[in-house]
Amino acid sequence: MEVIRSEAEAAHDDTVQDAEEAKICTAMLWSIQEAVQRQTLQIGVSACGATAVVDVLQALGITVTPEMVNHSVRTRLRRNEAPLPDYLHSRSMAGATHLQLISGADQASGGRVMGRFFGLYPRRRVKLVPWLGRWILRGVVPVATMNMQRAVPEGEEIPDAWHHQLIFGVGPSAVFMTNPLDVGATQITHHQVSEEEVHERLCSESVLLIRREDVLKRLTPGIHLSQISDQHPDLRWKTLNVEGQVRQMVSEEEQNDEDQAKMTHLVIPAAYSSGVTFFALRDSDVGQELLSSPDLPLL
Repeated sequence: MEVIRSEAEAAHDDTVQDAEEAKICTAMLWSIQEAVQRQTLQIGVSACGATAVVDVLQALGITVTPEMVNHSVRTRLRRNEAPLPDYLHSRSMAGATHLQLISGADQASGGRVMGRFFGLYPRRRVKLVPWLGRWILRGVVPVATMNMQRAVPEGEEIPDAWHHQLIFGVGPSAVFMTNPLDVGATQITHHQVSEEEVHERLCSESVLLIRREDVLKRLTPGIHLSQISDQHPDLRWKTLNVEGQVRQMVSEEEQNDEDQAKMTHLVIPAAYSSGVTFFALRDSDVGQELLSSPDLPLL
């Protein structure tokens, strides 16, 4: 006999779950001092993803060389010396996606480690710290894939890229991450970020801002701007009208009007998806639970 739950029963269950999750306000894989000692400093250019995977494997008791992990993750580099269209295409995928982190952890660990990605864009119905804490308390290792160009503190320059960071713990309304994690002369200045700030960076459409100067200095004679969209299979290059944005920048330079507000950045498609990837040992109960867990519900 099929049991149909009423809306009132569903709402009650949600309330109970929210109350249980609210109790989880602190959960740590490592103490701050342990994170200082155990964290891996960024292992190469655009290699924040591979760096996070090194620490994931370490946290799960598997020691692998950074070189092997970087090879397994297949970190992509920016083609800084390429003509503008090719440069922009390389920027849209430089580094690694969450899929590369999952396959890299699997390969570098000899199949012992699995990963499960939970997308947070479009916005989901989730209380970030309790959700992270519940999995951390079970020994799961989270890695955040964030658009660092969002939630930029007032007065600071907009960062140049997205970022992968291992989350080694959560506290009341705060998230603790490695890379960066600095040791001061007299105190540890760990990378603690507010829950709201992290959540905003974890909930971003897949776009990347390219600085005006990085575009203009690559505008050399003979460049065919149509190659920006025409030579890329991703239709988002046309949807975002990246070619038109470049032409607007060129027009602004030619007009040379000091009073005119100028574009500061180009908006291009990004290969990355914002969210959290949880890693666990494949043959563990929690690993299998991760694989069968549903996606977070949309708001």
